[in-house]
Amino acid sequence: MNKDLTVGNPSSVLWRFCMPLFGSIIFQQLYNIADSFVAGRFVGENALAAVGNSYEITLIFIAFAFGCNIGCSVIVSQLFGGKHYRDMKTAVYTTLISSGVLCAVLMLAGGCFADKLLNLIHTPPDVFADSKLYLEIYILGLPFVFYYNVSNGIFSALGDSKTPFIFLACSSTANIAADILFVKAFGMGVAGVAWATFICQGISCILAVAFVIKRLKAVKTEGRVKKFSWKLLKKISVIAVPSILQQSFISVGNIIIQGVINSFGPGAMAGYSAAVKLNNLVITSLTTLGNGISNYTAQNIGAVKLSRVKEGFKAGLKLVWCLCIPLALLYFFAGGILVSLFIDNPTDEALKTGIEFLKIVSPFYLIISAKLAADGVLRGSGMMGKFMTATFIDLTLRVILSITLSKPLGTVGIWLSWPISWTVAMFLSVFFYKTGPWNKKQKKT
Repeated sequence: MNKDLTVGNPSSVLWRFCMPLFGSIIFQQLYNIADSFVAGRFVGENALAAVGNSYEITLIFIAFAFGCNIGCSVIVSQLFGGKHYRDMKTAVYTTLISSGVLCAVLMLAGGCFADKLLNLIHTPPDVFADSKLYLEIYILGLPFVFYYNVSNGIFSALGDSKTPFIFLACSSTANIAADILFVKAFGMGVAGVAWATFICQGISCILAVAFVIKRLKAVKTEGRVKKFSWKLLKKISVIAVPSILQQSFISVGNIIIQGVINSFGPGAMAGYSAAVKLNNLVITSLTTLGNGISNYTAQNIGAVKLSRVKEGFKAGLKLVWCLCIPLALLYFFAGGILVSLFIDNPTDEALKTGIEFLKIVSPFYLIISAKLAADGVLRGSGMMGKFMTATFIDLTLRVILSITLSKPLGTVGIWLSWPISWTVAMFLSVFFYKTGPWNKKQKKT
């Protein structure tokens, strides 16, 4: 069901819209968590290290899919909010075509440079083969990753956050069962983990695209709808390219950091792999809620209702804080139990590494959540330059500090780079939000 986010109480509207988004991302993360859980419990510590090692590279591909999602979602939201339905349909078709071309290029590049990427992050010889195998199967499934993300962005742009939730709830649950079946029953090892994810993502993608097409046909428009528009592609790209660059640089930064961690050996790699999956569950959930704030902002800007943007940000801030506080407490006090779930008979080094990471990073979820809420408004309003500035400073500072502090402090120095960079970037994002036209509007009235 399409939902107009430009009417009703901003707080109620945003909360109702964002809660299914949060549920969706929980199930989305279950894909990666299930892979790590099954690899660590039923194959071994090296298998967990291999999946975690490859995961950092897969984030580069996800960055492009995420950028297409955001670019399409923001523009479609603005057109939907302004009731320009024919252009809205053209924007959707344009995104589907251009995303397919981009996906094909990335599949070719990934297939050619998989070895070099793994060598770039100093993948140890004892996990190299499994890392490469997981990565190659993942690359085959890139079309599913792309088109599911784009479909999810379209649903969100139309104010529908429930349909993607239903798809993900079913497919991620099936993924857990398939992981266990392929690995434990069929003895396929890391390959079984990868193929289970491939199959389940493929099914959810096909269903999502079919429902998007059906939803578009239900929207009545007059005249012929163009299937491709360079003008709209340019508008989408203005949002998508900075988002892709942001996520790509984050992925590259994570790869550099992964390389630093790899120098401490498989035990540290396995502990970090388990802990970072838990951390990414929180960060990705907060980012997704930020995307919901982007859709809300974009629809209201399209409808020229700037006064609702500021109210939406305040409601969004309360929403992300309600999410991150209990998770921060859980990770800080029960980190050891959570890390142990991923590794069967973990070594002391792996367990120590995972607990150490969560205790240092989790108290600062309040900080990063405020940044991501402000980023949601910046993206939805098209203030991409300011959004990029805050994000790049966050990433650059984190990478520099990880490399610098790891020498005197070891892995603790790497973990400290997260809260320091988050704090600096949060102040920047909130400052940029304060400079937006919605605040100027409030001062004049």
